[in-house]
Amino acid sequence: MARAARPELTLSLQFADPSHREHLPRHKVARWIRAALSAPGEITVRIVDADEGRALNREYRGKDYATNVLTFDYTHEPVVSADLILCAPVVAEEARKQKITLEAHYAHLLVHGTLHAQGHDHEEEGEAEEMETLESEIVTGLGFKDPYR
Repeated sequence: MARAARPELTLSLQFADPSHREHLPRHKVARWIRAALSAPGEITVRIVDADEGRALNREYRGKDYATNVLTFDYTHEPVVSADLILCAPVVAEEARKQKITLEAHYAHLLVHGTLHAQGHDHEEEGEAEEMETLESEIVTGLGFKDPYR
């Protein structure tokens, strides 16, 4: 059985907070994002500190705390265009609490953000179940433990 070709990806990887740079080699970040893409993509991934994460979450979502991942999606087709903002200290704390590696948590959050960039959501019960199932399939396909089990 032939493996489906991965969608083309133009990736910009930025480290405003360089503390996790060694956990996010470009080739792995690209692999994790491509696994969740269903169309060509132009994705910027920016790793930020708690101050920038909090400021962005407050400005764009009205929530005054740093969150793990923010997705700014601009187009869904014919090219997926989005910015994924990940807050390094929040990701590290969540990985510690979940007793998983930083790599596994970043892979999950990049898959999660990439699905959001394509219009998937989890605000309603049915949507949440569908998105979690898709995330689980992709993340386990990448060789990581199911993030929801």
